[in-house]
Amino acid sequence: MAATGPSTTYREVEPGGDGLPAAEPGRPLPPALLYRPCDPAGLPFELVGELEDLLEPIGQDRAVEAVQFAVAMRRKGYNVYALGASGTGKHTLVRDLLRRRAEDTPTPPDWCYVNNFTDPQKPRRLQLPPGRGNGLRDAMKRLVQELRAALPAAFERDDYRARRDVIDQQFKQRNEQGFGELQRRAEQKGISMLRTPMGLALAPRRDGKVLTPELFEALPEADRERIQRDLEEVQGELEAVMQKVPQWEREHREAVRELNRNTTGAAIALMMDELRAGYCDFPDVVQHLDAVEQDIKENADDFLTPAQPPPGMPAPAPVEEAMTEARFRRYQINVIVDNGGQRGAPVIYEDNPTHQTLVGRVEYMARFGALVTDFNLLTAGALHRANGGYLMLDAQRLLSGNFGWASLKRALNADEIRIETLEQLLSMASTVSLQPEPIPLDVKIVLLGPPLLYYLLSGADEDFKELFKIAADFDDRVERTPETTLLYARFIAGVVRREKLLPIDRGAVARVIEQAARLVGDADRLSAGLREIVDLLQEADQLAAGNGKTRVTAVEVQNAIDGQFRRSDRIYRRLQEEIGRKTIRIETDGEQIGQVNGLSVMSLGGLSFGNPSRITARIRLGRGEVVDIEREVELGGPLHSKGVLILSGFLGGRFGGTRPLSLNASLVFEQSYGGVDGDSASAAELFALLSALAEVPISQSFAVTGSVDQLGRIQAIGGVNEKIEGFFDACGITGFTGRQGVIIPASNVKHLMLRQDVVAAAAEERFRILPIETVDQGMALLTGLSAGEPDAEGDYPAGTINHRIAARLDAFAAKAAELARNTAIPQARA
Repeated sequence: MAATGPSTTYREVEPGGDGLPAAEPGRPLPPALLYRPCDPAGLPFELVGELEDLLEPIGQDRAVEAVQFAVAMRRKGYNVYALGASGTGKHTLVRDLLRRRAEDTPTPPDWCYVNNFTDPQKPRRLQLPPGRGNGLRDAMKRLVQELRAALPAAFERDDYRARRDVIDQQFKQRNEQGFGELQRRAEQKGISMLRTPMGLALAPRRDGKVLTPELFEALPEADRERIQRDLEEVQGELEAVMQKVPQWEREHREAVRELNRNTTGAAIALMMDELRAGYCDFPDVVQHLDAVEQDIKENADDFLTPAQPPPGMPAPAPVEEAMTEARFRRYQINVIVDNGGQRGAPVIYEDNPTHQTLVGRVEYMARFGALVTDFNLLTAGALHRANGGYLMLDAQRLLSGNFGWASLKRALNADEIRIETLEQLLSMASTVSLQPEPIPLDVKIVLLGPPLLYYLLSGADEDFKELFKIAADFDDRVERTPETTLLYARFIAGVVRREKLLPIDRGAVARVIEQAARLVGDADRLSAGLREIVDLLQEADQLAAGNGKTRVTAVEVQNAIDGQFRRSDRIYRRLQEEIGRKTIRIETDGEQIGQVNGLSVMSLGGLSFGNPSRITARIRLGRGEVVDIEREVELGGPLHSKGVLILSGFLGGRFGGTRPLSLNASLVFEQSYGGVDGDSASAAELFALLSALAEVPISQSFAVTGSVDQLGRIQAIGGVNEKIEGFFDACGITGFTGRQGVIIPASNVKHLMLRQDVVAAAAEERFRILPIETVDQGMALLTGLSAGEPDAEGDYPAGTINHRIAARLDAFAAKAAELARNTAIPQARA
């Protein structure tokens, strides 16, 4: 990936090579080792816009290979967890990789839900080629509109009326025939059939007139008995005829329905055949259209009469129209996934991954004071939209979302998407809801999250290891080489074009690259936190535009860096101010026994800064214990406590071979009112302890950072730049003497990317950075005395620090032995 422009090969100068001095333990570092610059003259462009955009990520080959393998692997469980620090470009890189892969992947089908005419509570799914779902939906809408006009017309035609009249006449004739024959037989027996408000009644008749109860009682007893028998006989026949009437009515209604079905069928046959012909290759669609046709035949009255509101409830015209439309909702097509405009597979990012946003939801609408739902109110989730493609999710939001993680695992394990309410998911549903037919799931999931969450899930969730078998590990730093420097420049060129920034010259690019090394705390590495670089470029662009400039230079970049620190440095400046006012006691000159300036790093929000602390040690006769006061009061963290215990190991290893360590020592961070953790102050604590043992003063012009092992070797620590600058600023407040400086581990020299004012002070010999590799080198610098090497018998040269320590330990041991003897004599006498 070569940059465009001149063919000049860009080279960066590395410490220790190309004529630069190497670090010498115990000697001040030359300015060239305090800051590794990026030479603008070596960049092969004048303005960064001359370069091509960077198409591949910088230094993320491992992560790219993992993602590419995962998307190519179509087996179950090969989903991806992209782990890396925030701002490393995980989202952008994964999205671009997936989009390029998706372009060559077939476009997935449309998915629809339709009414289940057999069981409306269980809507059916339909699968159609991309773009065909909306076509079917629109076709069904046109069908309903045409039927609302065609069916009333069909039922108004003369042939239908004639056939309906025949059926009605047949029913009427059957009624008249049955009752007519009964009436003739009754009249032959002198009984009349009377129609009353209560129905048909029978009464005796004589001489063409109905007998009143008085006339009936006046008849001879034999006549009354005969008439009574006739009445009972005719009553029985009447009841038999009346029992046949419901059957005749049912047959009449069935004949009318059959006529309506035939009429409806004839009216819709052509339209349904045309509709079926367009989807003859899809059996599920044809089956659904058959069910639609059958339902229309059975419910033709819905197309003939307007909907009526409940009794006693007035209904304005718009409400009546809405009620009429509601009757035809069962014929609609709910297209929940439309891929008609999709080219290739979808790449979806869901920023709020909860149960409902992932698997879809069942919505409700108010109707006459009640909440109702149907298949038209089913809405798709992110899994539906990404089905057949790729779905990106933020892992932290997924786990903190409303049952999102559980729903995702369930869908991936079952290979299907089941739309259900939270009550159904938790088996707490107390009302009837929909149970849509599940949709098959074929999706590749990419979770984006921090490394710690990946390790926690891997250890605590068995499903996670089965479902996310690929880890795409994003590096937070890349090696600083001429090649990566040019790649960084191309990345900046792409940001300039994408964000429409002012032109950026090569001086500004060089300053940005130097800041990238500072961000990662390593002169030989560059930060992969590209978000911070983008923010810096945008802020520098704003400063240049605000000053009326036409391009961004190194001045604007530096001002933007200073502005970022300035906006967050209130606490840092307050601490420095209190050092200057002697509220916080930090001595930067003179000498003290058992006291040394330690260095720590504080992180507040996005700002990290160094803070000097006074560390003191006190020695007394005892049993060989080193007391960490911070730990005793529960202010010390485990790593700090470990560092203090290492000091005991060092003392025992160096001085405890020939004598008992009959001392007690206490160590403390003075004026420390918060927690202390980390082992970066263990070297400073050891120096204070050795000073107190040897009774040799330590120069307060120095601050010390570094950890130590039990063998007395000084080890690297983090935040070395911030620590040095923190003590440098404190010296600036208290006044430079030319003797001040910071002692650091020699293994930290390669991490130095100090501020220019610190580098300038070092060049003027007002401030020094001194690397050390051993405890003895540090004590020699701090005290001006040689540490001393043991001879063949283990004795140290007189006057050396180690000789002084050994002599004092011998004195402690002798005193302890004397006290033990004096204590033992009274006991023996007793």
